[in-house]
Amino acid sequence: MAKDDPTYPLAGLKVLDMSRVLAGPFAGRMLSDLGADVVKVEPPDGDVTRFWGKVVGGIPGYYHQQNAGKRNISVDLRAPGARELILDLVKKADILIENYRPDVMPRLGLGYEALKAVNPRLIMLSISGFGHNGPESRRPAYAPIVHAELGLMDRGMRRNKVTRGELPLSVADTNASLHGLVGLLAAVIMRERTGLGQHLDIAMMDATLVTDDQIHYELEDAEDTMGLPNDVWETGAGPILVSADFRHLWRSLTRGTGMVDPGEGAPDLESKIAARRGAVDAFMRALTDWDAVEGAMAKINIAWGRVARGHDLHHQPTLQHRGSIAQVDDRAGGTRPIPQSPYRYSDASSGVRGGAPHRGEHNHEVLSEWLGRVAAEVETLKTAGVLSSDVPEA
Repeated sequence: MAKDDPTYPLAGLKVLDMSRVLAGPFAGRMLSDLGADVVKVEPPDGDVTRFWGKVVGGIPGYYHQQNAGKRNISVDLRAPGARELILDLVKKADILIENYRPDVMPRLGLGYEALKAVNPRLIMLSISGFGHNGPESRRPAYAPIVHAELGLMDRGMRRNKVTRGELPLSVADTNASLHGLVGLLAAVIMRERTGLGQHLDIAMMDATLVTDDQIHYELEDAEDTMGLPNDVWETGAGPILVSADFRHLWRSLTRGTGMVDPGEGAPDLESKIAARRGAVDAFMRALTDWDAVEGAMAKINIAWGRVARGHDLHHQPTLQHRGSIAQVDDRAGGTRPIPQSPYRYSDASSGVRGGAPHRGEHNHEVLSEWLGRVAAEVETLKTAGVLSSDVPEA
């Protein structure tokens, strides 16, 4: 996983990933997919995501998805000698990622100023819920907190006319990771000009806000200026979402199929709309298979999508064609599925380069390659409680 391959855009970059859960680990995963040598620094009690998902070969699914392709050393940051070990690694690193609350790294003696002192070229990405140096900086935050604070849960309730509930994915975390990734790579380019690193402060609140394409409706109290919402229709083959407001769909159907308007002569607009929607509903339900659905939608030139279930994605034609779900070593003699890197280059490589590591699996390997430490020195650190591992016996 760590061997440099010059066909990968980020080959040669060394990354210390000290982050946990999702905001941070996802950025590290993408850096690995692009060729960087990403070393996850994991505490002895492990990343909490080691408790989530299907366990295959001793690796749970959630942890596997976000940490595939990385190497792993397990360091107790509270142990005497741990800080010195991290500083030695920082001297060799290009990038460090962390997502503790803003006061934690400085308390460990690993704040940016301390790291910069040993490596002025280091680029440090800090991801937190509310950013550094603000009135809420020390509040703990996971994605659901940000979804609630930024009105996403309330918006879903209002628009879908349902009770308030959590989003089915961690948008705030992944947005922060991706914006952090953009910021990191911009800093790498700037370092080529200046020779100096940066400390990048990414708040999940900022990253989610700026990525919300509909926030202007909220900020300007202008939801009444939106187009009509997309509709989900039941066809004879299954439910589909049609990406067009009903007015456009109706015009397209009448032009493309010659559908007669049942709303003519209706006593009021509400009755006319109800009659038209009834006609569209009947039309959709008469489409008995997916070929009929696809043919009808193509005829009226409307964008649509099946309302699929996640466990059916292995059969999605585009995902199959692009190899978007990769198979990697499952550490148990087989393979397991994982989302593939989304980057497709004309003359460069990218992609997941292996499964996720066990805690401390690469203690010897990384300290030897990065620092030139011999086996006896690594064992001394393990005896002192600085290093640990939980690699299963073969």
